[in-house]
Amino acid sequence: MSFPVFDLWVLVTFAAATFQTLRFMLQKILVTATLSSTGTTFARFFYSAPLVAFLVGVYMWYADKSLPPLTPQFWAFALVGGVAQVVATICVVTLFKSRNFIVGVTLMKTEVILSVIVGLILLGEGVSWPAFGAIALGLIGVLLLSTPPEIKGWRWQDTWNRGVGLGLASGLLFSISAVCYRGASLQLAVDDPLLRAGVTLAVVTGSQMLGMGLWLYWRDAAQIAAVWRARRVAVWIGLLSMGGSYGWFLAFTLQTAAYVKAVGQVELVLSLLATVLFFREIPSRRELAGVLVLCISILTLVLLI
Repeated sequence: MSFPVFDLWVLVTFAAATFQTLRFMLQKILVTATLSSTGTTFARFFYSAPLVAFLVGVYMWYADKSLPPLTPQFWAFALVGGVAQVVATICVVTLFKSRNFIVGVTLMKTEVILSVIVGLILLGEGVSWPAFGAIALGLIGVLLLSTPPEIKGWRWQDTWNRGVGLGLASGLLFSISAVCYRGASLQLAVDDPLLRAGVTLAVVTGSQMLGMGLWLYWRDAAQIAAVWRARRVAVWIGLLSMGGSYGWFLAFTLQTAAYVKAVGQVELVLSLLATVLFFREIPSRRELAGVLVLCISILTLVLLI
């Protein structure tokens, strides 16, 4: 029995969101206790890129597939998306130091709104006006989340702070990476979505591992050794990253990035559970209201798809 494409990309997106939540939980642990923001980000690629390349090679051998041509357009989309994702991850991991887990993840999720704009500019892919209205509703949730809980009341000037800047920056950069990854996968002249997603992921993660490794060797070589010492935890970051990234890449191959990211907002619910049950961080009423508004916008959008 085969699933319709719609059902497949939704299921894959839910799985990717679950893996990503678990990965961010481990990254929050490492960045607050062991590694720097760049070291924590590097661990993700260091422990996933070799395995991704190996598994893609095994799949190509088993399915008797050949590597599709990697055009200059493919490389442009893949490399721009890879750089954007690295910087976005550094921003959100740094954000975990100043705000609780659910707020950090929720601010990052502004990428859904921004994916619509970036997708329209880069790929000419838009969404319907009702769907755009549902996405825009999330802006209210972002405003509720923007003011730190220690500040009473609400003033416009209080919404612009370092935490919000990091959150919005990560959202913009993640939206750019999402659209670029879809653009890269669409450049591959092959009908198999599993192979398109796998090749794109292997190229991107390999480039990210090499680029970040050279950067750390030049600027902070001690973090490379620290990533190896933290391997008992960091290796799980790599494995979860591989599972989550492949899920996102496969979903981007099957559906518009804005819709994929919208359904992926289920990560907010998972992050709230992690915040309360694992990290023992109690969100304020305003923060909970912001999460609730965003969840309403997500559910509305899913019903409109």
